[in-house]
Amino acid sequence: MRTAEVTRNTSETRIRVSLNLDGTGRQTLNSGVPFLDHMLDQIARHGMIDLDIHCDGDTHIDDHHTVEDIGITLGQAVAKAIGDKAGIRRYGHAYVPMDEALSRVAIDFSGRPGLFYFVDFTRARIGNFDVDLAREFFQGFVNHANATVHIDNLRGQNAHHQCETIFKAFGRALRMALEMDPRNENVIPSTKGVL
Repeated sequence: MRTAEVTRNTSETRIRVSLNLDGTGRQTLNSGVPFLDHMLDQIARHGMIDLDIHCDGDTHIDDHHTVEDIGITLGQAVAKAIGDKAGIRRYGHAYVPMDEALSRVAIDFSGRPGLFYFVDFTRARIGNFDVDLAREFFQGFVNHANATVHIDNLRGQNAHHQCETIFKAFGRALRMALEMDPRNENVIPSTKGVL
């Protein structure tokens, strides 16, 4: 089983993430940011990753530290669970529509962190959620999972739909990239022999 548990405590947040990359999409989510829980649910369900995330953060100030630090901790947990990356497919991609919105995500577990994020939300907030924090979540993830991630919202008029298609596509791309390749079970998927 490819599982990991990571605890990250700072003066701003106290976070515990446990996951099973070979799960069924079960989740227990308590980030303290309800819209983020809704988006993390999309990652779990569409990524077929069992996720247990708990955060006590300084949301009395705002949600920034909580959202960013959960991205960091989730990235650390994924990196821990895949170890040397032997046998994974490495690359993943997905297009996800939701009504008028369409997003594309491509992932490479290359060992080189990079986020290429092209999203023009139609409004600044979804309920109480500041849409700028979506980028902060993904930046934290890529920096600590050591992955290159391209995120493009290709169209959309409803900001909730835009954001949800991004997180669903991210979950599906994760699932593809982290899936074990039966034809390369013990091989690190790189001509360098290391990722």
